[in-house]
Amino acid sequence: MANIRKQKGKWFVQIRKKGHPAIYKSFHDIKTARKFARTVESQMERNVFEDYSGARGTTLREVLIRYRDERTAVKKGVREETGTINFLIKHRIALNSLMTLKSHHIHKLMRELSTTRKPSTVNKFVNLICHAWRVAKREWGINLPAENPCDMVTFLKFDDSRTRVLTDVEYAQLIKCSKILDARPMINRNSTDHYRHMTDVIKFAYQTGARQGEILKLKREHIDFENKQCTFYDTKNSQDRTIPLADETIAIIKKHVFGEYIFNSNSSRLRKWFRRACKTAKISNFRFHDLRACFCTNALLNGWSVAEVSAVSGHKDWSQLKRYTRIKPKDLLEKINNVVNLK
Repeated sequence: MANIRKQKGKWFVQIRKKGHPAIYKSFHDIKTARKFARTVESQMERNVFEDYSGARGTTLREVLIRYRDERTAVKKGVREETGTINFLIKHRIALNSLMTLKSHHIHKLMRELSTTRKPSTVNKFVNLICHAWRVAKREWGINLPAENPCDMVTFLKFDDSRTRVLTDVEYAQLIKCSKILDARPMINRNSTDHYRHMTDVIKFAYQTGARQGEILKLKREHIDFENKQCTFYDTKNSQDRTIPLADETIAIIKKHVFGEYIFNSNSSRLRKWFRRACKTAKISNFRFHDLRACFCTNALLNGWSVAEVSAVSGHKDWSQLKRYTRIKPKDLLEKINNVVNLK
């Protein structure tokens, strides 16, 4: 039986039943308190009672903070995801408890974000809330309803595929302009007003298809000069990858003889000076990561098999590699003539 008592102007309900958690709840009037007690006792009798008290007392903000500190902190993309979570923590949607958070709150957030962010970015915000909800339910012992509010919204459609690769002329111009930037006089030795090896970094990325993070983490001890190989450790997919190096690439590495890392820099500084090199070379709509696509495309056009390209680029299957294969119809003109002229 439920125990209902009045204390300090409120009605307190206490329900204890074997095999179920003890329930405590306060109400402002006796009628609501009795109705709640009857409903809970009936559900307990039919073994359909679900205790959502933990969800009612936990806000989305608290869940996001815990997710950031426990889960995001150990991810490779910790910096970017932490920024996303910090934005959500300060947003008014985070004030909702897990029980009051509904799909219309998610829709409203998506409409607001869509005014200043791309659809793919908006979807990342929603996916983050969705995953934090699931972790709270499955791993942190917070009893939540079966339906995740994020599962009831329609994600924004988008096409983030890119087709941009450098032509031979553009690549030559980029190298020329990066050499000019490398040769600029140093104003302050301790400042970031220069980047002395932009040219070598661009060439290395273009010749190996390595990711930006892999290049910046490459150490001298990772190079096998005798066998002309280098190994990238702890890559994006958490696997080590050993690739062959061209003679020109080996020559580039040998130029950098000081320091623990081959290219001593950080990602923000590299992006800054790469954008400056592209601007100087008048190359638009091109990112540093597109150099990876240049390598994959050039390798396939030079007769490499998909398996060979994947072994160097680190892609696990064709569906992943396909995003970096940007072969255009004009690249196949000579080959199509060879097919037509077959007898």
